[in-house]
Amino acid sequence: MYFVEVILPLPLPKLYTYRINEDEAHFLQMGMRIAVSFGKSKVYTALVHKVHTNEPTYETKDIEYILDETPIVTPEQITHWQWIADYYMCTLGEVIKSALPSAFLLESETIIEIAEKDLNSNLFSDDEFQVYEALHYKTALKGSEVSKIIPKKKTLKVIKSLVEKGAARISERIFEKYVPKLVKFIRLAEDYQSQEGLQKALELLKGEKQKKLIMAYFNYINREVLPLKVEKLLEEAKVSNAVLKSVVEKGILEIYYLQKDRVSFADSEVLAKKTLNNIQNEALYQVQQQFQTKNTVLLQGVTASGKTEIYIELIDQYLKEGKQVLYLLPEIALTIHLINRLKKHFGKNLSVYHSKYNTNERVEVWNNVLNNCSKAQLVVGVRSSVYLPFKNLGLVVIDEEHDSSYRQFDPAPRLQARDSAIMLANLFKAKTLLGTATPSIESMHNVKVGKYGFVYLSKRYANFLPPIIELIDIKDKQHRKRMNGHFSDILIEEMTNTLSQGKQVLLFQNRRGYAPIVQCMHCGTVPQCPHCDVSLTFHHSSNQLRCHYCGYAIPMPKTCIACGSVDLKTKGFGTEQISKELEILFPQVAIDRMDQDTTNGKYGYEKILAKFEQQETQILVGTQMISKGLDFENIGLVGVMNADALIHSPDYRAYERSFQLLLQVSGRAGRSAQRGKVLIQTYNPQHPVIQQVLQNDFKGMYQNQIEERQSFSYPPFVQMIKITLKHTNFNRTNEGAEWFANALKEAFASKKGIEILGPEFPLISRIRNEYMKDVLVKVKPSELSIHHTKEQIKRIETSFQSISNFRAIRVSYLID
Repeated sequence: MYFVEVILPLPLPKLYTYRINEDEAHFLQMGMRIAVSFGKSKVYTALVHKVHTNEPTYETKDIEYILDETPIVTPEQITHWQWIADYYMCTLGEVIKSALPSAFLLESETIIEIAEKDLNSNLFSDDEFQVYEALHYKTALKGSEVSKIIPKKKTLKVIKSLVEKGAARISERIFEKYVPKLVKFIRLAEDYQSQEGLQKALELLKGEKQKKLIMAYFNYINREVLPLKVEKLLEEAKVSNAVLKSVVEKGILEIYYLQKDRVSFADSEVLAKKTLNNIQNEALYQVQQQFQTKNTVLLQGVTASGKTEIYIELIDQYLKEGKQVLYLLPEIALTIHLINRLKKHFGKNLSVYHSKYNTNERVEVWNNVLNNCSKAQLVVGVRSSVYLPFKNLGLVVIDEEHDSSYRQFDPAPRLQARDSAIMLANLFKAKTLLGTATPSIESMHNVKVGKYGFVYLSKRYANFLPPIIELIDIKDKQHRKRMNGHFSDILIEEMTNTLSQGKQVLLFQNRRGYAPIVQCMHCGTVPQCPHCDVSLTFHHSSNQLRCHYCGYAIPMPKTCIACGSVDLKTKGFGTEQISKELEILFPQVAIDRMDQDTTNGKYGYEKILAKFEQQETQILVGTQMISKGLDFENIGLVGVMNADALIHSPDYRAYERSFQLLLQVSGRAGRSAQRGKVLIQTYNPQHPVIQQVLQNDFKGMYQNQIEERQSFSYPPFVQMIKITLKHTNFNRTNEGAEWFANALKEAFASKKGIEILGPEFPLISRIRNEYMKDVLVKVKPSELSIHHTKEQIKRIETSFQSISNFRAIRVSYLID
């Protein structure tokens, strides 16, 4: 008897075993996909983990069928994914669900087929008859299609009833989702390829247009070696499709198809790399020296110091050795900007991987990386690219390593992509380069304790001067009545000067929408989301109030929903309101906005950045998307609309994040010979963080923060595990959280080096009708094993789930 252990793409704590025959046992390998039935009638794609002969204690099912001829996942990936599952306290199934492109994870869809055509209509209820009639026109319907015909809640009941009455039958099928892209080419049929054959072909052709088509074909193949596309031939011959069709019907030309990648940079013109200056060369040399003894090196370079050029030089060296390189970025917007630079050097070796690509494009990149194709030697991507099936990884470059976008919050695995990428590099014994102008406290601490190497770039490229940073006290400006909307007189004056010199302006406000609050001035009511504990944000362009957590939206009310007063005012401001005010202040100027609302489509980022780069847009307003990594020479002025909102968020990383964000956004100015300017509007210009930004004092900020974190026990001195419990019932969430916290306190009562805080409601305690409560566990790695602590917490979760009253409560973990 042979058995196969599989990983299902479901949040299940263990692997499941199925029966296989001897031939299947010899054929199957780790990382292949097979279809298995799970539950009553669902069919899932599972990944093979191990083939063995040990019979399990439970009754095993047979597998349905094998989906792959060769593995699509490597053993290194499964090792890496297991590490992610253990470290971030989730299941291997959740990691696989997140890691594999959705085209690989086929799920069955219930198919309803007609069983008996001529049954009496009196047998059925109205809903049943509608579905039965639809089956006469379409031989089979998916469960999802039935729910479009009748109310969704009744779908399963109606299908069940039709089956019982013998009118329909159910079958489960799997749909293969990936469709290769085929391109149409044309060639001469074999019989006509000789000189005599050509003569014969010309005799067979009647009209002038058909002869013209053949001559165009020969002209092309005499001068080009590439296969000839159908459209290209029609364009060269200047004839219609009908002419081609008649020649094909005569058997002289034949059409064939070749599979082609949907995204390719191979056609990009290749330019020589910029030569590094002395300071960059010295930094590159130091990085290479540090790599001799350290696997991970932190490169801190002031903004516009030319870190990307150093990465390019380093990448080039590893590609020449035949190694694969992963270049990780925090945001898709940055990916698009950087690709334009990289494709000029590495077009033939470059692949890109992020969520704006569709399923088919992601599958192609996956297969190219898996087969170690030359076109995927360098992969540029965001978080999800740490899951790719590398075979020969030599270098990982993590740009803007401090960025909070590397953290995934929902769904599981709630990983930190920077740390996962470092772990991936260690698996391959590859090197990791972390690059940033403002390192995270954790990375800098790792440098101080000797875990990472360190290289510092202190000067901007070509000795360009850093921008002049000035603070504007808005409290004082409002008092003197020198504010126009949300713009101070100084900011308006500087913008006017900058625009008159033909320079561009970047304005930063880290909130999208028009206004976060709409309030009735008569009774003070603020419209709230019915599903979440947040106020609704006003969006001017759609005239809607919208929830940024669950997507709930209503039209903007004309009167107060509580008292009927018409006196409604907006409070606070987002990027949309800034854009509207700018249109009044600068009516002749081209203004654009870059936030989550304006970058929806696949090319959303690209269009906005291209217009800004070509100087069609003179003022760009944006959220944190514009604050990092963008390199535009023509920006003369950067304005921060309100620096205080960042600093006062209730998070132990708030000061560090504010410093990084303000310094990064300042670094977008003056990236050319002309010195740039940064204006920061604030109510509290004396705040230590704002003063540290003013003096570009990273050391001061680091020193303050590291001392504070040591005295209050925060990372990097402890590892923090936030346990969140969620349920739709408020009382049950409360009871469950109390039980969980007490169980933890009892289990660790005698242990030193661990602190359990809570349970507490988070700042927003209800999202999508689910109440949440947090328990915080702080563990000192020097005094207690993190691994054993996590195992103990998992055991407590198992006991918790075995209590019938708590079974429906969802437990999730956020590490660090």
